[in-house]
Amino acid sequence: MKIICIGRNYGKHAAEMNAEIPDAPIFFLKPDSAINRLKMMYLPDFTNDLHHEIELVVKINKVGKHITEEFANTYYSEIGLGIDFTARDLQTKCKAEGLPWEIAKAFDNSAIISSTFINKSDLDLNNINFSLKLNEALVQTGNSGDMIFKIDQLIAYVSQFMTLKTGDLIFTGTPSGVGPVKINDTLIGYFEDQEMFKLKIK
Repeated sequence: MKIICIGRNYGKHAAEMNAEIPDAPIFFLKPDSAINRLKMMYLPDFTNDLHHEIELVVKINKVGKHITEEFANTYYSEIGLGIDFTARDLQTKCKAEGLPWEIAKAFDNSAIISSTFINKSDLDLNNINFSLKLNEALVQTGNSGDMIFKIDQLIAYVSQFMTLKTGDLIFTGTPSGVGPVKINDTLIGYFEDQEMFKLKIK
């Protein structure tokens, strides 16, 4: 399986990163070794600026290639929550030098994924609220209605370039409010009012 991450899919996040709104979805990959199955995140020693990015996560349920937007909704049935951890200092350096920045995104344990996924039939896909608390302070809030590119558009676009397989995960982008974490911080992710994960930074 692979993890497909969408960048700059919320206008306010693009603004806080001093980046332009994209004309088409921007995506990059994390390997399966990025999945963090622990209830903790060890602060990597190669970064001094590890940032949280809360995101809705879509789980692909069948193989597809060149999927049209019309039929994209048949390729997923569940939505979860996750964190795309980013070594912001490494990413900034790579961007400045015109280099790829997988080193800042694809490292081990950088993808937090909720153990619970919600059936999409129970959801209004254009009005899903999600949020992240850092030490009980609300730091990120998002709503799927604010996505620049909706879930079906993302599936259709990505599948033009690579085959989607059962179990693949799509991180759909983060809203504004990204920021650093430090040792002893606690992160709690919410899908509407439901707690989806609780993570300690070690």
